[in-house]
Amino acid sequence: VGYRQQLPGRIAADIGIENVPMTAEARKIHAARATGLLGLEEPDAHCLPQGVPKINSAPVPFKIVQTDKLVVLVYEAFNLWRQVHLDNREFAEDLNPSWMGYSKGRWEGDELVVETRGLNGKQWLDHGGLPASDKLTVIERFRRPSFGRLEIQITINDPTYYTKPWTANTILRLVPDTELFEF
Repeated sequence: VGYRQQLPGRIAADIGIENVPMTAEARKIHAARATGLLGLEEPDAHCLPQGVPKINSAPVPFKIVQTDKLVVLVYEAFNLWRQVHLDNREFAEDLNPSWMGYSKGRWEGDELVVETRGLNGKQWLDHGGLPASDKLTVIERFRRPSFGRLEIQITINDPTYYTKPWTANTILRLVPDTELFEF
């Protein structure tokens, strides 16, 4: 069983790009990427990981595996995975920067709330080229309001490129009877 985003590509599609509180520098970077001038710099174009939160909008499915103390997201895209620790651990002071970062989570009712830090700042937030820095923190709220539907509310907090935290929503659909393939 896997999930796939219904409308892949743009993290801010539901709120409109004009409502993303970008700094002047972020707008400049985004505008250059949107014209395609920097498209060859997109990490995907160099077979580099998509990073968080962009990996959830890849056009191929991913699988969620849950235990009592750990949730693992296994992505077909680039054969990547994420670990979400549910054991109340704290973030280390010196997280090793990486594409997928370091994630810890907790349950709030029927929502899995995941906080990710320790990202390397090399990823794009989406296929439209929204920038991210190594100061990025991502909060994802996963919930299944009905069978076959997964909603993820994503809050971006990156003081380097955004004047305040902002939130967008994405909807994924269940892809039953499917297996993940080697990318």
